[in-house]
Amino acid sequence: MTDQDTMHIPADTRLADELADDDVVEMANLTTAQTGVPGTIFISTAMGGHGPRVKYFLQPGRSQPSFSVAVTDIPTVIANSLPVRVVRQRSPQVIDWVSCNKDALLDFWYQGDTWTQPEVNDFIQKLRRV
Repeated sequence: MTDQDTMHIPADTRLADELADDDVVEMANLTTAQTGVPGTIFISTAMGGHGPRVKYFLQPGRSQPSFSVAVTDIPTVIANSLPVRVVRQRSPQVIDWVSCNKDALLDFWYQGDTWTQPEVNDFIQKLRRV
């Protein structure tokens, strides 16, 4: 990812703002041990007015900067509030992780709000590391 590329990516919405809606969502902060990606990957069921995505954080938290990756056939960074060097370093890993887990992440995005806690735990345990 070049500096030019990141100049055209909109700022990532803070998680606190996305969670301000009254929507009921299931979510989890996944650790390096769970994903193989240094940092935290936030996953959730459908929230906000956008399509399926995950957020990457250096440190988890509602007000922390992040970048978002679309959960699609060709995952891409679609929003960013982290330094360009962090996006360059971590986005290929997050994109690889999303690619490996795309179908499961989409299932969680669209159906996870109907799952029981044991089903959510099972889903998280089955996600593949990179």
